[in-house]
Amino acid sequence: MRTGHGADSAPAPAPTTMFSSLKIRNYRLFATGQVVSNTGTWMQRIAQDWLVLSLTGSASAVGITIALQFLPMLLFGLYGGVLADRLPKRRLLLATQSAMGLTGLALAVLTLSGQVQVWHVYLTAFVLGLVTVVDNPARQSFVSEMVGPVQLANAVSLNSANFQSARLVGPAVAGVLITAVGSGYAFLLNGLSFLAPLMGLLLMRTAELHKVERAPRGKGQLREGLRYVAGRPELIWPIVLVGFIGTFGFNFPIWLSAFVDDVYHGDAGTYGLLNTLMAAGSLAGALLAARRGTSRLRLLVGAAVLFGVLETVTAFAPSFWLFAALLVPIGMSGLTVNVTANSSVQMATDPAMRGRVMSLFMMVFTGGTPLGAPLVGWITDTYGARTGFAAGGAVSALAAVGVGLMLCRVGGLRLRIDLRRGRRHLAFVPKEQLATAA
Repeated sequence: MRTGHGADSAPAPAPTTMFSSLKIRNYRLFATGQVVSNTGTWMQRIAQDWLVLSLTGSASAVGITIALQFLPMLLFGLYGGVLADRLPKRRLLLATQSAMGLTGLALAVLTLSGQVQVWHVYLTAFVLGLVTVVDNPARQSFVSEMVGPVQLANAVSLNSANFQSARLVGPAVAGVLITAVGSGYAFLLNGLSFLAPLMGLLLMRTAELHKVERAPRGKGQLREGLRYVAGRPELIWPIVLVGFIGTFGFNFPIWLSAFVDDVYHGDAGTYGLLNTLMAAGSLAGALLAARRGTSRLRLLVGAAVLFGVLETVTAFAPSFWLFAALLVPIGMSGLTVNVTANSSVQMATDPAMRGRVMSLFMMVFTGGTPLGAPLVGWITDTYGARTGFAAGGAVSALAAVGVGLMLCRVGGLRLRIDLRRGRRHLAFVPKEQLATAA
């Protein structure tokens, strides 16, 4: 049962436009704070990767850092979802965002004092991962409380657009800062950037939130969430797909740093440029998703196949500028996969279960990184950047095809081929319709 401003009993929902969620004051405050902290987060990511590469000269060490940051999500992700369903999400986010800001400041002090060692980076990455275990499901499921069910798909897409907008600015600023004064100032600005989301959360009007009954404290809530997902193909298969892609297809810090260092012999500015180009494609994908306002599983599978194929092709690009240009459609298709899977899973989930379901989603999407990143880093170090990138793309494409076939089987669909002029040559149709046509 929901109460509060903008209740679900509205007679006719307003049509969704590209930026319709921003008309809601609480979401506007949230989005403003997030774009500032997301910019700082991207600055820290670039600075962290480049710092580890500078200290060790190893792509595997970058992979270990990424693995440690996402290992807590793999180990404890579902418990974070239970907490997100039990506790007030706004208060929970005030605590987690504060803790994330402090990790950035700690790394800034170590780096600016000249005392930083690679194990310091490993430790702060692991602590940040522990906080993210709770922050991610709370932040993902809090979106529905701010905007309600009608604007949920639009708000999820705008969140991704927000994140990718910051990704355009953050790497570029980080590249300039690292080149000019070193990584420490990027870490400092990231720590301070969390003041913006904290102010946004404090200024929200709690009476205007769409209230969702919190899950009471009790035994078996984690197993209840797993059973809930396991019994719903529209949830389990998108989660399986993003698991494969998150584990093997999204290891860009490893690949891009290796391409810059070993293949193109660039510097931190070149690394920032490649991340910015990928972010431009991701931002375009997020805005297109916001404009659609709906999420279809066939779009998810198609975008995932395209993503994997593009990665495989880009791995063998003969020139730097062709490689850089192909990162734009990779970013667009990868973001389409992420947004479509996220919004379709949220819209298909009961509100009381959303924290646990989204924690499973994020656990699978980002928690697979501790398994994939060291393996991908080893392949990249041993066989070269091109082979590592191509392997990640091939696994992503094969997983997308496999999940697409399973969804067709669950939905009773078959591929229809029609070569007549003016007809759709390829289409998925119900088995009964195919039998009638035959």
